[in-house]
Amino acid sequence: MNPQRDNPPLSRRTLCSLGLAVPLAAVLPSRAGAVSGPGLPPDPFFAYDRPARYEVVREDVEVPLRDGSHLAGRLYRPGTSAGRPAAGTFPGIVYEYTAYADSADAFGEGAAYFVRRGYNAVVCQVRGSGESPGTVDPFSPQEQRDNYDVIEWLARHPASTGRIGQMGVSYGGHTTLLAAVNRPPHLKAVIPVNGIHDWYENTIYRGGIYSPRIREWQQTVAPGTLRTYAEHPFYDGFWRGRSVMSRWENLTVPTLEINGWYDRYRDGMVKNYRARPHNVWLVSGPWEHGSPERQYAGIGNGAYLAWWDRWLARDRGAPLPATHVTSYEVPGPGAGRGWQQFEQWPPRDARALTLRLGRNGILHPSAAAPGMAAFDVNTGTTPPAEHEQLAFSTRPLRHDLVLAGDALADIRASFTAADGNIAAVLYDQAPDGTSTRITEGWLKASHRHTHTRLSPVKPGTTYALGVHIWPVHYRVSAGHRLTLRISSDDYPQIDSDVPAGRVSVRTGQAGSTLRLTVMTG
Repeated sequence: MNPQRDNPPLSRRTLCSLGLAVPLAAVLPSRAGAVSGPGLPPDPFFAYDRPARYEVVREDVEVPLRDGSHLAGRLYRPGTSAGRPAAGTFPGIVYEYTAYADSADAFGEGAAYFVRRGYNAVVCQVRGSGESPGTVDPFSPQEQRDNYDVIEWLARHPASTGRIGQMGVSYGGHTTLLAAVNRPPHLKAVIPVNGIHDWYENTIYRGGIYSPRIREWQQTVAPGTLRTYAEHPFYDGFWRGRSVMSRWENLTVPTLEINGWYDRYRDGMVKNYRARPHNVWLVSGPWEHGSPERQYAGIGNGAYLAWWDRWLARDRGAPLPATHVTSYEVPGPGAGRGWQQFEQWPPRDARALTLRLGRNGILHPSAAAPGMAAFDVNTGTTPPAEHEQLAFSTRPLRHDLVLAGDALADIRASFTAADGNIAAVLYDQAPDGTSTRITEGWLKASHRHTHTRLSPVKPGTTYALGVHIWPVHYRVSAGHRLTLRISSDDYPQIDSDVPAGRVSVRTGQAGSTLRLTVMTG
């Protein structure tokens, strides 16, 4: 999720669909175009380091699988020279278990930092990618079984202590979390970066609405999913088998989640932490999708090394984060307070603030006379016209307001068609009229009760549609307005897949509301 600048009236912009096809070893440019940030969080965990002691020895390997097949990989071992492995045994890291074989060299360069400090590391190509035989089926039960076998193979290696960790970015972050809930006996800790809690909810069917931004990635990486995903529009066993959420009770190993507040998977990362707050540590920075290392306010390998030294090398001198949540308040210096640490998320002193959608586009805590506002369903124009959206804004804020958690848009709406989509997008509107997109959520009306089956929509009947808006840690400055845009369309986040018609939204007393999680000051 990139911040967007719009001129009023608030309008959709066609965003670049990054999908997941970008080589994830490449570091995306930061919002500010900087390659270094304002410093690490004020915690020894992030500044941890120790000298390199070894060279890196690379070996191409074929990892045997329980069904008789194998995966192609590269094993990196500590060495006394570039061609001579060091004597003894070492902990192991599955550094990337991913479909991006073209990035194998870059992943190997990343793994070298840990190898030089006494870790075995393997970079492995999932079934059907690179030199691994078969067909890519992202995050499938088969791919998870293969991952289990990779972990146990590395644990059995003669140069292994048997204590294994796994890490990875995006695809590798997803597989890391799924490996954790499969609980291979030698997996002791994980570091997912930009990972999921549920493939259906995070990526494919957002609020029950297919996301077009993923299709280019599907065509490139796993074309068979263009058919299989479309065959499963409801949340069923197909998706539960690809879900971390369905097995949260199994997420028991120490987990260091690296999350970006501008990342498309931030909702899943926060939900994983909230489901398992005692063994999950959450680090959320001002980062876009990809490694945070060279992004604005980025962290380096020191935190990862501290994590592995603590859990794999069993070095009690290696620090853990001072708190379970380390978060960067965006936008950053000059507007936000930067790095902060909390005992929980949302922070303990956060509170709920309910605003009502009122007449004349007002967003206000007080009740007002009942009313009605309406917009037309997307007719194919890009961006949508004014009559295809509603916007509700607060008055200029007298004091800063910090959004610190998720939000809920409780939209009371009726449709002239037999179904409808609701896209709820929050903006920060500056005094000069420019608007920055903060966060968003979506819901198909026929999925208002569950994603497992349709809840029919009768034209003309008013329904309560609870739209979950993804979490952020964002400061809205005094003098700015907070604006909620309601429409049926948010391309390319969701498909425009509902029939034309009109959507009527109840306002004022007993009407639609926006419930925020906020802090002041």
